Parts: sequence; structure tokens; C-alpha cells
Amino acid sequence: MSDSSQKIVTPSAESLASAATKVAKSKGPAPVHLWNPPFCGDLDMRIARDGTWFYLGTPIGRKPLVKLFSSIIRKDGDDYFLVTPVEKVGITVEDAPFLAVDFDARDQCVTFTTNVGEEIVAGPENPIRVTLDPETGEPSPYVLVRTNLEALIDRKSFYRLVDQGEPFTVDGVEWFGVWSSGQFFPFIKISALL
Repeated sequence: MSDSSQKIVTPSAESLASAATKVAKSKGPAPVHLWNPPFCGDLDMRIARDGTWFYLGTPIGRKPLVKLFSSIIRKDGDDYFLVTPVEKVGITVEDAPFLAVDFDARDQCVTFTTNVGEEIVAGPENPIRVTLDPETGEPSPYVLVRTNLEALIDRKSFYRLVDQGEPFTVDGVEWFGVWSSGQFFPFIKISALL
């Protein structure tokens, strides 16, 4: 005999938005790292490399909705999920869940602004890292936003950041990079530029 008091909820953008709205009323970021709801399946939601969010193949045009969803994203291993206290659904992320679209550099502190309006000061807690495509050598720069979640630094911002760079020797190797919050973030070995 089945228990008819248990309601099975099919995950949807609407149910997630409703739950996230309730959570957003509390102060500070959602404590998604503390929640352990059951996995409810995958949702046809995707974050493109350029930071655009898609639902059922259509771009989500409402910025407040994107900001709301971005507040409940979590990465477990290599997989991304939207998590509320009662549901956990898988989504697709092409590169990084956030895009750093601008930055301000003052007093050797680099403060990035993401596509959802978050501000992140690069430093020991929020490091910058750069990977190079093994075939093309093209850089992909990132800054850590919060636990396991990075922002891809957009091209225009990265070129501006490179303009602020300088050489520095780390463990006997000369690197080109930037300083922020008292830490040097290397971009590329000087020898690779010669």
C-alpha cells in the first residue's frame, strides 16, 4: 500500500525559484554546503561559457532569476547542482558557473565583478589561476568565487589585467602576473614569452 501523504515533486525551474526565494530572504549567501536533500534528477538548464543561463534551450532573460539561481549552485566533484533544503537537481555548466565581467584594481587589490553582481577580492581565499589550452596556447583565466565555484575572467578584463601585470620570481622561476591582497598570481612563465 502506498503512502499518499508523500508528494513526489518533479524538479522544475519554478519549484527551484520558489524555494530559492524563501532562502534568499535570510541574510547572507545560501548555506548550500550544509544541505543534503535527495537528488531529484537532472534539469534541462545550462550555463554557457559566456555566462548565459538557458532553460529548456531558451536563454533566461530575467537577471533577477539568474541571480537567484546562482545563489543556490553547488559543485560536487565534477558535477554542478542547484540545491535547496528539499531538492537537488543536476545542471550543465560548459566552463565555469560565473563570468567575471569587470574589475577594479586599487592599492594592490583586484576586485572582480561577476555577471550576477557579486564582488570578489582576489587573494588567498579567492585565488586567480590561468590554464593554457595545450593545442592553441590560449589562456583561460579564473578567479574563485566561493567553495569549488569559479568565474571565468572575460577576455577584455583579462587583457586589462595583463596590462597591470609585472614580473616576479617564484621558487627560482620568473613569472609574469599580478599582485592582489598581498599575494602574487602568476599567469605565464617569462621564458614562454621569449
